[in-house]
Amino acid sequence: MTAVDDDSMTKANVTIYSRPGCQLCDEAEASIRAAGCDDDFALEEINIDSDPALLQLYGEDIPVVFINGTKAFKHRVDPREFKSKLRRLSNISAQQV
Repeated sequence: MTAVDDDSMTKANVTIYSRPGCQLCDEAEASIRAAGCDDDFALEEINIDSDPALLQLYGEDIPVVFINGTKAFKHRVDPREFKSKLRRLSNISAQQV
């Protein structure tokens, strides 16, 4: 029996909806990185300008951060709160599997 090393099975999915040149978006990503738990999640940054539906949905109301599909933050991210929500939302997702 061979052990499978698949990070996608253990890491949370964190998505930031943003756009280039957005200072709040850059600050949100920096706060997420400052939480000190990079090994616990996979980060995806989505440029809302590349999708008309996302642009209409979010407009100037960015960044928006989702953890495992749940909206967790809008505009500002506190590193401690991010780490707490990441743990909580990761546990919820693991229990649903």
